[in-house]
Amino acid sequence: MSKEWITGRNPVFESLSARRRHFFELQITQGVEIKGRIKDILALAEKMNIPVHTADRKRLDSIAENHQGVALQASAYPYSDLPSILLYANSLNEPGFFLILDTLQDPQNLGTLLRTAEVVGVQGVFIPMHRAAAVTPAVVHASSGASEHIRIAQVNLVQAITALKEHNIWVMGLEGDLSARPIESVDLSGPLALVVGSEGYGLRDLVRRSCDVMLRLPMRGQIESLNASVAGSIALYLAYQTRISGTPDGPINLQ
Repeated sequence: MSKEWITGRNPVFESLSARRRHFFELQITQGVEIKGRIKDILALAEKMNIPVHTADRKRLDSIAENHQGVALQASAYPYSDLPSILLYANSLNEPGFFLILDTLQDPQNLGTLLRTAEVVGVQGVFIPMHRAAAVTPAVVHASSGASEHIRIAQVNLVQAITALKEHNIWVMGLEGDLSARPIESVDLSGPLALVVGSEGYGLRDLVRRSCDVMLRLPMRGQIESLNASVAGSIALYLAYQTRISGTPDGPINLQ
C-alpha cells in the first residue's frame, strides 16, 4: 500500500474527520501548544488508535515546508468512479451538481476549485486520467482538506460527459470568448455539470464540442480573462446561488 504525508492543521484534521484513508502515523513538532486544531487532531488520533510521535522541526521540514507543526502518514487518495458518484448524487433528492476539470495543471488551482466545490455542494468532480494535476498532498493542502470530503473520479472526460448527458445533466463549459452565452442569462438551477479548462489553453476542442452550451462571466476591466480557479469558483457560486434561490429571470431556452 502506497503512503504519503499530509501536512497542515486543517488538512490533517479534515483527513482524519473524513476517515476515507488508512492512517499509519501522526507526527507533532516538539513544543507545539496542545490547543485548537492540534488538540482536535490528537483527540481524533487517540480515538482511531493512530500512533503519535514527537519530532523536531527539521524532521517535519524535510516532509513539507508549510507543515504547521503536524504531519500525518496516510494511504494514497481514494478516488471514486463515475457510477458511484451518480448513485450518490441520485440519493440526495436534489438536482445533480458536478464539476469537470479539463487538464488543469496547477495543484494550487486544483485545490482552490476543490475547496469551492465542496463548500457549494458539488456532488462529484471529474478530472482526466493523464496530463493533469492529480490529488496529491499539495492539492490536499491547497484545498485545506476539502478534497477529503468530496468525491473525485479520474475518467475519460468525453465519455464522462456522454454518461452525464444520458442522465439528463446539462453540461456547460466556461470560457472567455464573446461568442459564449452570458452566464447570467442561463438557468443554472437544474441538473448541471460545469466544465472548466486548463490555465493556458482553456477547454480542448473535443471537450468543448461535447458541451451543451458555452458560458462566459461578465467582465468590465482591462484584463482579458480570469485565472482558471477564480473563474471556476465564481461560476460555481453563481450556480449555487441560483440553486438555493430559484431560477433567474428570463433564462434562455437550451433546447
